[in-house]
Amino acid sequence: SSGPWNQLHQVVLSVPGEWCYQSQFSCRDTCRGPSEWKNNFPNCGGQRQSPINIVTHRVKHDPKLTSFIFEGHKKVFNMTHFTLPQSVRLRGGGLPATYKAVQFHLHWGENGGQGSEHSVDGERYPMELHIVHIKEKYGSLGEALNDSTGVAALAFFFEVTSGQNKQLDRVIEALGKVRYEGESLSDYFRLTDIIPQANKLNYYRYSGSLTTPGCDQAVVWTVFQQSLPISKNQVQRDFFFYLLFGTEKPMTGIFRPVQNLNGRVVYTSVPAHSLCVLPNLITLFLCLFCVFGQQRCFH
Repeated sequence: SSGPWNQLHQVVLSVPGEWCYQSQFSCRDTCRGPSEWKNNFPNCGGQRQSPINIVTHRVKHDPKLTSFIFEGHKKVFNMTHFTLPQSVRLRGGGLPATYKAVQFHLHWGENGGQGSEHSVDGERYPMELHIVHIKEKYGSLGEALNDSTGVAALAFFFEVTSGQNKQLDRVIEALGKVRYEGESLSDYFRLTDIIPQANKLNYYRYSGSLTTPGCDQAVVWTVFQQSLPISKNQVQRDFFFYLLFGTEKPMTGIFRPVQNLNGRVVYTSVPAHSLCVLPNLITLFLCLFCVFGQQRCFH
């Protein structure tokens, strides 16, 4: 069956009739899509589900959301089935403990279109990276899921830019090797090849869940504001159409729709005075008015 958080590899092996993404429906596969997950997996109908849409003008600054400390991200390791060595650690960032890495995976859309799970002010990105950690005291992901803060997930958006992200090519090539059941990948890379320095990152924080069944509500989510670059050519690479679900259907559109907040608060590491996000021209004029107004006061 499809285990939690192993979307990239496990969904390839998913058995017809079990849960699936909306894009998997076909004459050969009548599995249960996201809207029906709660029928078989009650947690999927819970009050703290993920992903969500982050509304930037409603987020609240939390001074406890300090810089992260990444450990082991510069070490070269063998990327097998997208698992990560436990020497990769995560602490700081307002987390209640030190967490060790478990695995990472990607979510993407169809034909290079919207494919991220989370969205910001209704905007979705073509791809989203999840790096999954569990508290270091636990021996497995299953054990960590019994703790409401047992899992710490980092989410990075990929945004299409004009240049090629050469560091990402190795991960993309590795993805292309995972085509059929039983195939694994073996390649070497460092997390610093694809994600930036931890102490320079602003982020959002909320309490949520796994984004696949059983949707366990045990995840401290960190969604980074700084997107990662990916070229149009990379996001539309042929391998996306050669990766296959268990039914031989191309593996595209692997994301869960956004879920209701149900009263949850989304926090940010950015102080309120630096939240000049500029969603529209009115905000721009207000920011300029404040700047020039302050200058006049000091003359």
